[in-house]
Amino acid sequence: MKRRNETSDERSAIMARVKSKDTTPEMIVRRLTFRLGYRYRLHDNRLPGKPDLVFPGKRKVIFVHGCYWHGHDCRAGRNRPASNLAYWNKKLSRNCERDKEHQRLLKKSGWNYLILWECELKESGALEKRLRKFLG
Repeated sequence: MKRRNETSDERSAIMARVKSKDTTPEMIVRRLTFRLGYRYRLHDNRLPGKPDLVFPGKRKVIFVHGCYWHGHDCRAGRNRPASNLAYWNKKLSRNCERDKEHQRLLKKSGWNYLILWECELKESGALEKRLRKFLG
């Protein structure tokens, strides 16, 4: 099925609906983490990168990254738009650079972090094992 070309205003409206908080992947991780008995804070803006889940007593944080937006090496992360390539490459590369800087600052401040990729959330058994290992 071929998609028609959107106008600039239509594309802008579509992009404005992209959420940064309470996304489906984030909700999967939050529900499982809570069910495992761990309690957390959300999006603490005092920490670099405003981590999705924060465990202050453990000094640990979890980021739930969308593969496309944060440049994962899976199929979705390697996918790039066909139009306006210079803009998108620059934007997505900057996201990766910013992520690395946030990770560096967290480590420097004595925080441990875990990055969970959207594509990894399909296997709940493996996800539970990773969460228990990280938070245990």
